[in-house]
Amino acid sequence: MPIAIVTISEHIGDHTVLGQICGRQFLKEPGLHRTLLGDGIATSVSAFLGGPANTTYGENTGVIGMTRIASVSVIRNAAFIAIALSFLGKFTALISTIPNAVLGGMSILLYGVIASNGLKVLIKERVDFAQMRNLIIASAMLVLGLGGAILKLGPVTLSGTALSAMTGIILNLILPYENKD
Repeated sequence: MPIAIVTISEHIGDHTVLGQICGRQFLKEPGLHRTLLGDGIATSVSAFLGGPANTTYGENTGVIGMTRIASVSVIRNAAFIAIALSFLGKFTALISTIPNAVLGGMSILLYGVIASNGLKVLIKERVDFAQMRNLIIASAMLVLGLGGAILKLGPVTLSGTALSAMTGIILNLILPYENKD
């Protein structure tokens, strides 16, 4: 159950950021219910074939943010080309020659764009960090998500994004709002 909540949180966050980048509201059109249904069907097919649960791929949000290319057909064609090229041993050997420093630099830029777009959403939505409630929630989520914290509850282990999302959800439910009187 915690994994389902985390993947739904990630789904909503990725679609919110993607909507900001593209200038569209994907949570309204096509609608959150449709995008979640698509994820649910994909996860069901994956489970039927013995695969893992599917989640939205935040890295693609970063790529779209960097390239400003948000065409579904371009993304689909790039995916098919990448899948086809993955079966060519010579091409995968060529890719493996890319130095780790180059891959690391690309990763820094990619994840930096993802984080910056998340901050842009917070700014656009005017989240008031002068309110202690918002500051506590954001701080706890950042520290737990980035700090490598692990929480073991019997057979369930939460860490990283899962622990951060669950903490944010719980704190959002239990922390009182400040009175403006």
